[in-house]
Amino acid sequence: MVAELGADRVTMDGLAERAGLGKGTVFRRFRTRAGIFHTLLDEEEKLFQQRVMAGPPPLGPGASATERLVAFGRARLEFLVEHTVLARASLDPGQPVPAGDSPSLFHVHMLLTEACPDDAASGTLALQLVAALEGPILLYLRAQDEDAPDPEAVVNNLITSWQVLVERVCG
Repeated sequence: MVAELGADRVTMDGLAERAGLGKGTVFRRFRTRAGIFHTLLDEEEKLFQQRVMAGPPPLGPGASATERLVAFGRARLEFLVEHTVLARASLDPGQPVPAGDSPSLFHVHMLLTEACPDDAASGTLALQLVAALEGPILLYLRAQDEDAPDPEAVVNNLITSWQVLVERVCG
């Protein structure tokens, strides 16, 4: 439906009709229109997490924790840009932008603990790093301003900023 109609035209009613289900069934499963896209994005997220956990270095195992954190940030930003339509549609306008999903938080916390083993506040710092990584790009994706800056430049600036932030925290 997304490929055929575009994300903006997918509705709960339309999905129910297309699937041959009652509207109540669709509402119970997804709760909101954003829930439809969150579920679709979750499938792509699982593939991303496989790359993170078992892919080649520096994103996967085999590189230093700091190198992996930098690579994770780059890959995560690229993932969000690649899935802009789903990411934007998965944001519920009635809810705050999430600080980061739990797989990202877990991964960043694990790498941060490895990179800075003496830091007692690594859990809180991991949350702040994930929020710094995902918050700006999700806010950017949420905005539908046609006068927004070049998306590639925005992503490159965020990647550079992420690398500087990780190197300062871990350095």
